Amino acid sequence: MKPATNLIHAGESVDTGATPSLTTPIYETSTFVFDSVADVIKYQEGKLNGYLYSRYENPTVVAVEQKVAAVDGAEAALLFSSGMAAISTALLTLLKPGDEILCSAAIYGGTFHIIEDLMARFGVDRRFVTLEQLADLAPVFGAKTKMVWFESPINPTLRCVDVRKVAAACRKAGVMSVIDNTFASALNQPVASMGIDLAMQSATKYLNGHSDVTGGALSGAKSVIAPLSKARRLLGGIMDPLPAFALGRGMKTMPLRVAQHNANALAVARHFEGHPALERVYYPGLESHPDHAIAKAQMSGFGGVVTIDVKDGKDGAFRVFDRLKVIKRAASLGGVESICSLPILTSQYGLTDEELVAAGVSKGMVRMSIGLEDASDLIADLEQALAP
Repeated sequence: MKPATNLIHAGESVDTGATPSLTTPIYETSTFVFDSVADVIKYQEGKLNGYLYSRYENPTVVAVEQKVAAVDGAEAALLFSSGMAAISTALLTLLKPGDEILCSAAIYGGTFHIIEDLMARFGVDRRFVTLEQLADLAPVFGAKTKMVWFESPINPTLRCVDVRKVAAACRKAGVMSVIDNTFASALNQPVASMGIDLAMQSATKYLNGHSDVTGGALSGAKSVIAPLSKARRLLGGIMDPLPAFALGRGMKTMPLRVAQHNANALAVARHFEGHPALERVYYPGLESHPDHAIAKAQMSGFGGVVTIDVKDGKDGAFRVFDRLKVIKRAASLGGVESICSLPILTSQYGLTDEELVAAGVSKGMVRMSIGLEDASDLIADLEQALAP
């Protein structure tokens, strides 16, 4: 994991004269005041270090962006009002008509729909590839391929992709590599050091960790982030100062939280592996996971998400879902509370049976975000929910 000091102090202190503030102030203002025409001109020419309008930049947001960049090991980062705002800004900025994007067929449903439905309207070609193709991209690239977008671990199957291998293949071919690193976070999987060009995260999840912020983040080299920053001004998807403050505060405890998420999830996964009511337990920390070797090579911890495939398919999953008492029924993940969702009703809702098969998603899956409660309480709750 990254040193905790990166998260506690990066971008934090704000100069208020002789006594700088310890924590980041909330600059809840829409606009900023200039002293003169000359200062406005200097600002527009990039010669004045200041702010104009909070749709462009805001001191609170910038401070937390510095914190995100620090933990990601990136030169720069941007915050957005949601993960989907970050995804759409990246796609609309970095792709143009006639370009092709290669995307993993096993992908978050929101990402799938924006690529398949929205990007088609802008003349961007889409090709959804298998995990086997991601493992050997050289013969898959076409003349128009400009970007590869993938996840690891993948939602909700937790399959893992060799990040270094994808990054190296993209770099050799002159193709941009983009990873959704939400499920791992940079604490468990520092993708910038593995050669990835652009990392996306839903800041709603482990970055914030308290289920009280909706946000997204992009991080990478300054040369990659600069055009995204300009596009964010036009598209208007910047995060508001108040949730940015809450995000920055949540990130201070991120190393402690993520370590406990990792430990609790591994305990739950190991306990239920081979359970008679389950077809399978999906967790990259289990030696039985098909991508355990890949995960072990690139992750320092295996994350807080555990997916179970309940016998009796959809009926079995629905029954377990309704019986849970400690684990709450809710979408999203990465908070201190344990919650669970049914992929066919949330992240993969609306996919056809064929698309579900391509994504490796069954109708009996229950995806659990393991929180910070005592692991024995979570195990007991799942045991009673799985009882005949």
